[in-house]
Amino acid sequence: MNAVPFDTLKLADRLQAGGFTAEQARTFASSLADAANAADVVTKPYLDDRLVALEQRLTIRLGGMLVVAVGVLLAAIRYLPVH
Repeated sequence: MNAVPFDTLKLADRLQAGGFTAEQARTFASSLADAANAADVVTKPYLDDRLVALEQRLTIRLGGMLVVAVGVLLAAIRYLPVH
């Protein structure tokens, strides 16, 4: 996975300009960079593959439920007495 370039110095400078102390700004920028680089990022192709697999599973499950429902209806028609 490619890491996203992240300018921690620029962020720390902006935080200092916004009222953070130098130590707070450096710690926050460093922690944010570590979290961004360590995070598992979902990409569009990965998500597309997962959605296709989900669609297939749902289609199979729905088809199975329809087969069972038709079977129950046919059994009801065949074996329930008619008044």
